[in-house]
Amino acid sequence: MGKFGFSGTGARVALAAALTMFAASSSVSASAAGTPLEFYKVENGPPGMTLPFSEAVRAGDMLYLAGMVGTDASGKLVASFGAGMFVLPHGIRVDPAGNVWATDAAGRNGKGHQVVKFSPDGKVLMTLGKAGVAGDGPDEFNAPSAVLVAPNGDVFVADGHGGNTNARIVKFSPDGRFIKAWGKKGSAPGEFDTPHTLAMDSRGRLFVGDRQNNRIQIFDQDGNFIDQLFQFSRPSGVFIDASDTIYVADSESESASKNHDGWKRGIRIGKIADGAVTAFIPDPAEKATTTSSAEGVAVDKSGNIFGAEAGSRRLVKYVKD
Repeated sequence: MGKFGFSGTGARVALAAALTMFAASSSVSASAAGTPLEFYKVENGPPGMTLPFSEAVRAGDMLYLAGMVGTDASGKLVASFGAGMFVLPHGIRVDPAGNVWATDAAGRNGKGHQVVKFSPDGKVLMTLGKAGVAGDGPDEFNAPSAVLVAPNGDVFVADGHGGNTNARIVKFSPDGRFIKAWGKKGSAPGEFDTPHTLAMDSRGRLFVGDRQNNRIQIFDQDGNFIDQLFQFSRPSGVFIDASDTIYVADSESESASKNHDGWKRGIRIGKIADGAVTAFIPDPAEKATTTSSAEGVAVDKSGNIFGAEAGSRRLVKYVKD
């Protein structure tokens, strides 16, 4: 298997120390404490940046992050938006036109349970879902975890975050018109338990990180089941690059998860063509009782891998040895 290392001597220690002032974006108490929830756009190559967040996505030389960010001298913040709008910013995606889509995976005080589309400079262009309302209707969500925009502009939302929330995929037209939904809570093909992350390969197939079922399910864009993958472990985050290399972040095995013993947390890398796992970046923490290692994952055009560690409140950049 391939090997990756940390970017910079002592970087992890410095990153951990820099975040003591920030609340985790995965914690509802962040809003209650008055901490603004924002979306940030950061210049390429931010080894000094620290943040708690659940998802990241690359777009050209920009890295978009969902959460609250602290930087030291080597991480440059170039824009932020969305402050005060979100209860739990969770999923983030940049569409082919450069617009930024974000999910709000909780609801409180008339906010949340929505998907918001921003222009590249932070103007709200569209909202999906009813603010603060949890439901399973065609215009409602209950804890939407992730959003993905297909090349033709169709929008896919992974609706649900475990427990008594929804467990489905919802599809919309580019102008926000409901097209269809599929899935229900369960473990059979086409069913979900915490559809936590979305990705799409070069063939236009939709990859759903079905986290609590410890698998990735693959569908066509009409919701027809194609296949399922278990070899990439428990998927909190999935990223597929232009060459159809897949990167899967497992942040919960043998820690927060109670149904996936024997699997190591970390980032698994492989090729979609044959499904083989060819590289593994292990969680530096051998033992954990809560989420640990990367929950979100993104890769830049140079092949550097960015792991979003929600539990330890930091972003880690990995470079190939």
